[in-house]
Amino acid sequence: MPDTITATCSALSATDEPLAGTAAQVTGWVCLEFPGAWGRDVLDGTALGPDLARELDARADAAGVRIMFIRRPGRSTSAPDRRTVLLAQSHPARSWCERLEIAYPEDLLDLDLGLVAGTAPGLGRPVTDPVVLVCAHGKRDQCCAVLGRPVAAALAEEFGDAVWECSHTGGHRFAPSQILLPTGYTYGRLSVQQSVEAVRAAARGEVYRTGLRGRSCWDAPAQVAEVAVRELVDAPANDLTVHANSIVTHRDGRRWGVELEERELPPRPASCGAAPKPVRPVVATGIRALAP
Repeated sequence: MPDTITATCSALSATDEPLAGTAAQVTGWVCLEFPGAWGRDVLDGTALGPDLARELDARADAAGVRIMFIRRPGRSTSAPDRRTVLLAQSHPARSWCERLEIAYPEDLLDLDLGLVAGTAPGLGRPVTDPVVLVCAHGKRDQCCAVLGRPVAAALAEEFGDAVWECSHTGGHRFAPSQILLPTGYTYGRLSVQQSVEAVRAAARGEVYRTGLRGRSCWDAPAQVAEVAVRELVDAPANDLTVHANSIVTHRDGRRWGVELEERELPPRPASCGAAPKPVRPVVATGIRALAP
């Protein structure tokens, strides 16, 4: 019987599972400050009640956006007088983040969530510095809480109010997991110092390549293609776009075709305590420069 450390889903994944292509695909972000108890799922009714959760779930599905909970690093569960809401869009052609405040969670019903999928709607104040979301959703998986909370606390010491603990980001086994808004670049398995360097790079408009899982606006093959090109090319965050057939285009006109294949790894649990399942990562096997 393996011990409790080597048996965690994140430890088992780290032995051979690649990070590229594992970011959750998200069209737009709606992050609600909710410092109280979270259920296993944000919209399972535990935190918001069944009626509000059901209505927000339906609206988020219709708008194609993802609702997440955020809270300040630490253990406080007291409700703030005003709750921060972060809205963000991660596509490189229209990347933006806005911040507003509401009194109650049900005030989200007053927002047209469909606007989050487009250009900046002006619903709140523009956020120009990177926002950091570190998964600390212990109800979902122990790795997120045990590995994520120390990273969030350390980041908050340097970046202050730009840092939030967040609910499930997708991929407990890559903990600690963090997302940078507005770009949606998602990272896994970073140390505290590496996490700091990732945020510093984002503040410069750059993309930190260590631990990069992918940009959330793309599907898994496109994420893998972009990460592969970034290993060869230094490019600002919004200068690369991925098209069909894994064609990556630079803003300056350069283009690359990335060859991809799916591989199969031995089964392992997607989260701690879950039954092992096969893992089939998409990997890049070649890159060729294309004519502009």
